[in-house]
Amino acid sequence: MAQKQLTAPDIQARKGGEKIAVLTAYDYPTALLADEAGADVILVGDSLGMVCLGLPDTLGVTMADMLHHTKAVCRAVKKALVVADMPFLSYQTSVSEAVANAGRFLQEAGARAVKLEGGAEFAPTVQAILAAGIPVMGHIGLTPQQVARFGGFKAQGKTARAAKQLASDAHALAEAGCFALVLEAVPAEVAAHITAEIGIPTIGIGAGPECDGQVLVFHDVLGLCPGLRPSFVKQYVDLWTPAKNALAAYCAEVRAGAFPTAAHTRRMDPQELAAFNALPDWEA
Repeated sequence: MAQKQLTAPDIQARKGGEKIAVLTAYDYPTALLADEAGADVILVGDSLGMVCLGLPDTLGVTMADMLHHTKAVCRAVKKALVVADMPFLSYQTSVSEAVANAGRFLQEAGARAVKLEGGAEFAPTVQAILAAGIPVMGHIGLTPQQVARFGGFKAQGKTARAAKQLASDAHALAEAGCFALVLEAVPAEVAAHITAEIGIPTIGIGAGPECDGQVLVFHDVLGLCPGLRPSFVKQYVDLWTPAKNALAAYCAEVRAGAFPTAAHTRRMDPQELAAFNALPDWEA
């Protein structure tokens, strides 16, 4: 019997239980790999701006970009819950626009939940999206869409007052109805406090081991984006070097005439070839 695809309530029910493994994916092959590897949640992150589109941050990622990539991911996934990131300015301008854009991810792309960045100020937005039947994952701490305000990709919650604000935001988002909450680049002690305090799973990234789950970027795990790796990322394998070497070998063989060989070449049936050669030339 085929495994049932996980849902937002399934993930929420894992609070305090088995840890939740989350990976990003951005297209059909990355999603297929992440799903077959056993990810519980596959996040179509707006980080695609940096790892797929070559942008310096996530601010240039559009709804069209996110819908395009989410559709490809959803075609591959059979087991994990697919969550789509709501990009910059897709939910900040008005609650009605936020609901409409969130709905597009389910209706047009096939995702089963959305994620948005921000604290208590977005609790009414979360409630409105939920009222439309769309599960919401929250995201606080380092929120990349606010990189201009932060002055860069900087850890958050390092002072007592800032940590208290994060805890307050976490409570507000949990009470608004988020089924899970990403904590990015915050001290482990703050993440542990929030995890113990709120009734929904916390998903850490650079937030220590006491969260209910962890998320990493697909390309970071596999070493596919050298130079972009944050200090809190664990690279499990370096695929960049062997992949580059394989591509360089291909280029060298093409230039040397060593590829393709007979093993990679189709030949015409001799009788058909003779008939072909006997036919008059085509006249335009």
